[in-house]
Amino acid sequence: MSVNYRKAAVIGCGFVGASIAFRFLQQGLFSHLVLVDANREKAEGEAMDLSDGLPYGASMEITAGTYNDVAGCGLVVVTAGVNQKPGETRLELIGRNAAILKSILHEITSRKFEGILLIVSNPVDVLTYLSKELSGYPRERVIGSGTVLDTARLKQLLGEELGVDSRNVHAFIVGEHGDSELAVWSGANVSGLDLQDFCRLRGKALNPQDMDRLYREVQGSADAIIRRKGATYYGIAMAVGRIAECIVKDEHAVLPVSAVLEGEYGLEKLALSVPAIVGKNGLEKILEIPLSQTERTALDSSAQQMQQAIRQVSSDLAQA
Repeated sequence: MSVNYRKAAVIGCGFVGASIAFRFLQQGLFSHLVLVDANREKAEGEAMDLSDGLPYGASMEITAGTYNDVAGCGLVVVTAGVNQKPGETRLELIGRNAAILKSILHEITSRKFEGILLIVSNPVDVLTYLSKELSGYPRERVIGSGTVLDTARLKQLLGEELGVDSRNVHAFIVGEHGDSELAVWSGANVSGLDLQDFCRLRGKALNPQDMDRLYREVQGSADAIIRRKGATYYGIAMAVGRIAECIVKDEHAVLPVSAVLEGEYGLEKLALSVPAIVGKNGLEKILEIPLSQTERTALDSSAQQMQQAIRQVSSDLAQA
């Protein structure tokens, strides 16, 4: 079956899925967007509500559909799952969301889907790895939203700290999209200027305590938002919109998506969020960026936690 790169589907129409659909409408990336949810009426309602804005947005068709509609899609975004509760880690969602993911993948793979599978449900790194294993798709076609949002949070906070447009800040959060993630301070820069060099030119001081404070803010951002409003969805919608744009426009852009590692960074049999080149075929190449010894140790620690979680959930799914 041929792939239509202008057709996409969002599986799961909760806060995150609906916000992503709204972002896709704003971007005008697709000619047809299909919404699929276990609650058919919810999907229909979201499609109707979004369609009301079409006269003021892009020319496209937005419909509620079934898994039969995903076959020809160039991109399928999976957001279905239970939400993270206040004080709950993303890894604590693993059992419930892995079971949901398994049933979704069965539906998708039985339809001869040949496009890109983008996993957004948490814990995204574990579920990205499971999606690749359960679907049998090549790793190029199975990616997760990873730390694209976390990286945006770091860039925004750094921009505020340094008094500069966050779009000029270049820095990565890598590892788990969760508590064991790490900031790659050794490679951070502002429009090509080393971070500390920029600070001197700007007349700003950024000491290790400041850097740790900013990292902790990024790390705790989701929980801080959940405590206040119950869920996060606008930020991740913007992040997913950026990933989708890279795929549809074949940008070959560098983003810290979640990808299955096959020896990169000396790691395998897991997915981690690391910088990678993303284009119309999905994952083009994982970039093994330079890391300080401290950063490398932190990445290995994050990887160990992901491998342990994968072993546990794989065992649970096998027994289910």
